Amino acid sequence: MTSQPPLPPTDPQQPTYTDPTYSLINTSCLDLLLIELVPMAYRITADLAQREEEWIRGSSVGEKGRLTGTARGTDGGPVGGLGAGTATVDDEEAREAVFHRLESLGYRVGLGVVERVSRQTPRPTTPLDCIKFLCKDLWTLLFRKQIDNLKTNHRGIYVLTDNTFKPLGRMSFDTKKYDAAMQAALVAQTGDVALGRDANSQARVQPFLYFPAGLIRGCLASLGIQATVTAESAALPGATFQIRTAGAKN
Repeated sequence: MTSQPPLPPTDPQQPTYTDPTYSLINTSCLDLLLIELVPMAYRITADLAQREEEWIRGSSVGEKGRLTGTARGTDGGPVGGLGAGTATVDDEEAREAVFHRLESLGYRVGLGVVERVSRQTPRPTTPLDCIKFLCKDLWTLLFRKQIDNLKTNHRGIYVLTDNTFKPLGRMSFDTKKYDAAMQAALVAQTGDVALGRDANSQARVQPFLYFPAGLIRGCLASLGIQATVTAESAALPGATFQIRTAGAKN
C-alpha cells in the first residue's frame, strides 16, 4: 500500500496550483491567529519582565553574598527565597514591547507573502501601482476583500480605509462599568496588563492593529518601498492605515 500526495482541487472556479510546494489551509486560520497573537505577546512580555527582575535580584544578592558571606542554596539561589517575586510591567512599557514584537512579526510575514505571490505575477514598478497592488491583490489574499477607500496627496502619503476589517469583525466592548478595584482584580485574574484603565475604551483595539501594520510595511518593503505605517480604529469594525513613504511631504 502506497501513500499518494493529495491532488490539487479540480473545481474549475478554483485557481490552478502549479507550485509543487503549495499547501491549503482554512481561511479562518489567520483570523484565529490574529485573535491569539495579542494575548500571547502580553504574556511573553510579562514573562520576560519577571525573568529579568529575577536575574537582577539574583545578581544583586550574589554580589551582596560575596561581600558579606551570605549563605546560598545548592541551586545557586539565595537561601530563604529572597529572589522570589513577581515583576510588574508598566502599561506603556508593556504596550511598547508588544508593539515591537507584533509589528516585527507582521513585517516578516509581509516580506514572505509578496515573495510568494510575485512568483507568477509581474511586480508593480511605480509607488502608486504598488499601493494599488496592496489594496486589491494582497488585501484580497489576506482578508478576502479589497480596501474600501484609498486616498493620497500624491506626495508619498496614502490613507487606506477598510470599513469592515476582518480581524476586528468579531470584536465588541463590554458595556459593564469597571472601577479601579475591579480592573485590578481582572488584571490579576487574566494576567492581561493591557486591560488596566482601557477595559472599555477604543484603546483596547490598538494592539490588534500592530500586526497588520507591520504586514503592510513588510509588503511594501518587499516591493522596494520604505515606509512607516500607522493604524487606528475610530469605530468597530473599521480600520484606517496611513502609509508614509520615505521622503513624503504633507
